[in-house]
This record gives sequence, structure tokens and C-alpha cells, in this order.
Amino acid sequence: FVGRDVESMIRDLVNNSMNLVRAEMEEAARDKIEESIIEEITKKLIPPLPKNAPEQKQIEYQRTFEKMKQKVKNGDIIAQLEGKASILLSSERTFLNILQHASGIATSACRYSSLLKDSKVVLLDTRKTRPNLRNFEKYASRVGGAINHRLGLDDCLMLKDTHLKTIPDLKEFIKKARKRISWVTKIEIECETFAQSIEAMEAGADIIMCDNMTPEQISEVSNYRKTNYPHVLLEASGNITEKNIKDYLNSGVDAISSGSIIHQATWLDFSMKFD
Repeated sequence: FVGRDVESMIRDLVNNSMNLVRAEMEEAARDKIEESIIEEITKKLIPPLPKNAPEQKQIEYQRTFEKMKQKVKNGDIIAQLEGKASILLSSERTFLNILQHASGIATSACRYSSLLKDSKVVLLDTRKTRPNLRNFEKYASRVGGAINHRLGLDDCLMLKDTHLKTIPDLKEFIKKARKRISWVTKIEIECETFAQSIEAMEAGADIIMCDNMTPEQISEVSNYRKTNYPHVLLEASGNITEKNIKDYLNSGVDAISSGSIIHQATWLDFSMKFD
């Protein structure tokens, strides 16, 4: 998650913080500076790219994204900064925290994805992110090799166990939902048993989330899907970690999602030194 772009990112956030820093800062001013720095980092890491952007812009964006994937080892210098000591010292903790946090997530995602590298199973993150940092954490996860699951509730109509308790007729509900959501929006249903999975497929689900099922249970669902609803996608989820993720590779799922990629990631250790 480091490289030349990290250096330019830090330079930008320091420059943009200069007009906010004062010799004597009140607590409110400190908060304002930190919010500004986080905003600048996010803009730098996730530059907006319109869907109709010219091909050259798309190529440049992809190159920036690839640079973010550079690996580091202990002792590497990842950026060099110049500026007033007061500015650098006032900004130091914030940009190091963000850099360490994001790098930890990217490293976590990289470890997970390496366990799936020889399979066709897709690695997904989840929406279990920190307030106001979802885009940032999701981007770090993607840099590390995971694919983003939903960014928000409007990306996909997902019906979890709490929703299902309020739906008396699932098939009728999905029929009505199809008329309200966009034609390209998928419907995913969380299922905890084989029977629930069959009901969801018969009701018209596009994706079945096999929640907290064992690999053996998922294999049973997969075999039924293959015979009766081959177009339906299967996602394994629920308490999947680095230690057991390989157990699910041969269960027949199309994707494996894990919230621990983000919320259990350990920060990398970076520090700033003065020459």
C-alpha cells in the first residue's frame, strides 16, 4: 500500500494543513485539522473517476492503483518530506495513523487473497467498517486483493435474517421488489440452512449467502443449485478467517466474504524521523 503515491499524498496533506496549523491550537482547531487531513488523504487515495472517463484517464487510474500495491520490508524509506517542523510535527500522528491503518488492511487482504490464488473463488470484504472510513477501508482492502462487497444498502437488495422475519411471502416480496429496483440490481438472500436455501432459490434470488454453514452443508446447497438453479451464485460467509478459509474452497461457492479482512487487520508500524 506504499510507493511514490504515498509520498505525494503526504506532501499534499501537509501542504493543505498549513493554513490550519497555529502555534497555539485549541481543541476545536485540532479536530478541524484532523478532519481536513483525513479528507485530503481519501481524495488522494480514491480519486473520483467518472464512468464515462476517457480511456487514457482510466489507464492512468489503473496505474496509480497498481502502484499502491507495492510491498515494503522492514527498514524501507517510503517517503521523504520537507517543510516547517511545526507543520510536520502537527500532522505526523494523523497521517501515520491513516497510513498504518490502511496498510494493515491491505496486508490482511493480501494474506487472505494469497490463500485463494489457485482457485476461481472470489474473495469479498464486508460492510463491517468504521464510521466515516468505509470508502477508505474498502479501498485498502481492494488494493490488497479483495473485491468489494456492497458499499451501501443501495448496491444490492440483501435480505438478512432480520428482514426475513418481517416477510410472510418471500416469493411475492421478490416479485414486487423486481418492479422497484433497477434491472441490473441483484437480490441476495441470507440462508442458514439447506431448506432456506431452496426456498430462496425458488423465490427468485440471484445470490444465496450461506451464512455460518459448514463446508459440508454448503456442498449440499451447491449440488442442489447445480442441478436446479445453475444461474444462482453462492457466497460463503460467517466466522471465516485465515485459519479456516481453505476449508471452503471445494464447497462449490463462487465467493467467500470475511469481515475480519478489515475489522481484525493489524496496523503496520511506520514512523517519521528527522535528519
